Amino acid sequence: MGTCLSVSSSDIQKIKVENENVLFIEDTLQRSHRLSSGLASFHSQQGSKGLNQDSAILYQVYMFYIWVLSLSLSLSLSLSLSLNLYDIVEGIIAGLKGYGMEGGAFCGVFDGHGENGHKVSKLVRNRLPSLLLEQRDKSAYDDGELSTSTYMPNEWRRTCVSAFKVMDKELKLQGDFDCTCSGTTAVTILKQQGQDLVIANLGDSRAILGTISHNDELKAVQLTVDLKPDLPHEADRIRKCNGRIYAHEDEPDVQRVWSADNDYMSLAMARAFGDFHLKDYGIIAIPQITHRHITNEDQFLVLATDGVWDALSNEEVASIVWSVQSEEEAAKAVVEAAVAVWKREFPTSKVDDCTAVCLFLQERKQQNNNFITKENSTSPA
Repeated sequence: MGTCLSVSSSDIQKIKVENENVLFIEDTLQRSHRLSSGLASFHSQQGSKGLNQDSAILYQVYMFYIWVLSLSLSLSLSLSLSLNLYDIVEGIIAGLKGYGMEGGAFCGVFDGHGENGHKVSKLVRNRLPSLLLEQRDKSAYDDGELSTSTYMPNEWRRTCVSAFKVMDKELKLQGDFDCTCSGTTAVTILKQQGQDLVIANLGDSRAILGTISHNDELKAVQLTVDLKPDLPHEADRIRKCNGRIYAHEDEPDVQRVWSADNDYMSLAMARAFGDFHLKDYGIIAIPQITHRHITNEDQFLVLATDGVWDALSNEEVASIVWSVQSEEEAAKAVVEAAVAVWKREFPTSKVDDCTAVCLFLQERKQQNNNFITKENSTSPA
C-alpha cells in the first residue's frame, strides 16, 4: 500500500484534513496574495514487514500564508490515534509561528522500529516541531534576546540538541505505550529565511541536496552521516558504556548494538529516540548537527528513510528527482524506483518501508541529466 501527497502552493485552501493525516492551513487575511514558490511531494510505500512505521512532516511559511503538511504513514492506526486535537493544535501553533521567519521551513522523516515503532515515529513527528520552538524561545529568553527573527545557525544548533533531549525524556515519561525496545530515527532540516539549512540527524535516515555544478551537471551532496554502530566515533562511545557491537549470524553484514548481558534485543544504529534498554550502553538521542548555506545552484532536498537508501544511491535518487516531468511526481518516483530495486535485487528479503520527502528550493533550471559527481557535506556545525 502506498500513500502519496503532492502539493504546490496553489493547492492550499483552508484548514482541512485528508487521508486522516494531512493538515492544510491558509491565512485568509491575505487571500489575494499569491505564493511564488513552494513545491513539495511526499510518498510512502508500506513494506512487507507489517505496519508502515515511517512518518514525515513539512512546515513551510511564505509571507502571510502558512501551510502545514503533517503526513503520518502508520496507516493501520485508528483515527483517534492518528489525529487528536492536541496534535493538531500543536502543529497549527508551530506553523503559525513559522519558526520566527518569513519563508522558513521545517521538514523531517522518522523511521520507527520495534513493536511500537509506528507510534514512536508519529509521536516524535507531532511533538518535535513545537519543542524546537519552545527551546528556541527559552534560549532567546535566557540570553536576554527575545527577538528570534535573526536567530543564527549556531543558536539553532543548541536549540536542536536541547529539543531532541527533551523529546527523548518525554518519550520515556509518557505512559501510552512502551518505548523500552521501540524507537525511531529522525532526520530534520530547518530552512532559515537567510537561506541557511540546519540539519539534525539521529540514526540512519538520510538527507541529500541536489545542486548544479560549475559545468552544469547535477551533483548529489549528502547532508547527513548514516549513524551506524561501526563508525569509529560511535563505536568508541558505545564500548566505553559497556555496549557490545557485533553482527547476528542471520545478518552477517549488519553491525548491531547489544547490551552487556542480553543477546536477544539489539539495534542496528548508534543513535535513536526511545530504545531505553540500550541508553545505558551508548545509544544516545543527541543529534549530529550540520549547517549549509543555500546558493542559487542548490535545487532540491530529499529526505528519506533507509528503505530508499538501501536500494538507491544518492546519485540515483537525485537523478530520478531531476528527471521527473513535474516536481509533484518526485517523491513517488523515488519510492517506486526503490521498491522496484528491492523486488529485483533482493527477491528473498522482506521489502522495507520506503518514504521520501522532496522540497524544491528553486524553479527548475534546464535539465542536464549527465550525472558524474557526488559530494559529502557532513562535518558537524
